[in-house]
Amino acid sequence: MEIVTARLTLRRPAPADTDAIFAIHHDPQACLHNPSDLLATRADADDLFRRWDEHWRRHSFGYWVVRNRETGAIVGFSGVKVVRFRDREVLNLFYRFAPHAWGNGFATEVATAIVVWAGENLPDWTILARVRPQNHASQKVALNAGLTRAPHLDEPGEDGPDQMYTMRW
Repeated sequence: MEIVTARLTLRRPAPADTDAIFAIHHDPQACLHNPSDLLATRADADDLFRRWDEHWRRHSFGYWVVRNRETGAIVGFSGVKVVRFRDREVLNLFYRFAPHAWGNGFATEVATAIVVWAGENLPDWTILARVRPQNHASQKVALNAGLTRAPHLDEPGEDGPDQMYTMRW
């Protein structure tokens, strides 16, 4: 499965992507707002790939590799995965990019494409994005992708308070 946007392609991760998974998730700047996602070793990246791949096998969707169409470079990862929240299964919207790719609108482009894809393919599912209060760029991405701020759902997260953005709650 592949999603193509104006500037990016999204595809299912493959074992060969583990180096890129490690490079981005090992970068403290990329994980600044979610330090618990910071990977310490290449084995951690292998494990993360295995978890992503298992989700794909179980659900036929998950997190995608995001590649710049112009350069061919992997610039990040984004997608939705099934998580349990408040006694219901929802789709967690995720986007993480290499810092060198920030400021280009890639996250908004990808998150919007994924929300559209989910609306077409998983129309009954709630989409949820957990965002740190200080991560203003991520807040804008969630809003620009069509999610709505849901302060009544805010809760403590693994790395600090989570502000919730939702669609179809």
